Amino acid sequence: MSTPFYVSPQQAMADRAEYARKGIARGRSLVVLQYADGIVFVGENPSRALHKFSEIYDRIGFAAAGKYNEYENLRIGGVRYADLRGYTYDRDDVTARGLANVYAQTLGTIFSSAAEKPYEVELVVAEVGAEPEGDQIYRLPHDGSIVDEHGSVAVGGNAEQISTFLDQRHRDGMSLAEALKLAVQALSREANGNEREIPADRLEVAVLDRTRPQQRKFKRIVGRQLARLLEAEAAASTPTDAPSDAEDGESTDSPTATTDPKSVTDPKSTDTTDSGGDVE
Repeated sequence: MSTPFYVSPQQAMADRAEYARKGIARGRSLVVLQYADGIVFVGENPSRALHKFSEIYDRIGFAAAGKYNEYENLRIGGVRYADLRGYTYDRDDVTARGLANVYAQTLGTIFSSAAEKPYEVELVVAEVGAEPEGDQIYRLPHDGSIVDEHGSVAVGGNAEQISTFLDQRHRDGMSLAEALKLAVQALSREANGNEREIPADRLEVAVLDRTRPQQRKFKRIVGRQLARLLEAEAAASTPTDAPSDAEDGESTDSPTATTDPKSVTDPKSTDTTDSGGDVE
């Protein structure tokens, strides 16, 4: 009888972690950003039916990168937990921290079990507060650990490079259009340093909007509303051709007319409408 090959527990855990990280890196990246009126989720997703972002409960949103079937099972489990807790106790007892703890226990158990492979997923659980100071964002890697994030977070694909880009440019109090533009710029950056264009129809965008009068704050931004937000920020960064003193009688047809920077408006639309899952 041959002696079984020995692998130390440390090496076994390292191998499982490397396996999970490689699986997650094959997925498309997504970012979650705080802005003035809430939290925005932005990711590249060509599918209109398989969503990366979903609502879990009134003020709680869910984002995931990696294998769709695995994080979809986790999402469904989170919805069941939230519904049961809200029904048994009170709706205010359902929190992002409690949900993150449940996900951490599930992912940690699966990761440490030798009977099955680790989940190739990375999750983000976010809760919007009544004020910006009350916003909560938690990132959960494949091993079940919990990371409390502030301002911005990126998961999947080249998340490290995107996170560095966001940390340098994200600021408090950004409008939705500004946050959306920053997110698209971050997602457009490739590992080799080049940039590519992501059309609007390949973007999945959702928000937790604290200004909504109804109890449920989650909504998707699609179609013309998404196009308007992207165009609004593009227009804000492009100077107009009309001089500021045109109303005083000067002609605007002169080829030598110049633009006064003070006349350039900065439209920041935050209007959104209700209305997409990695397909690897």
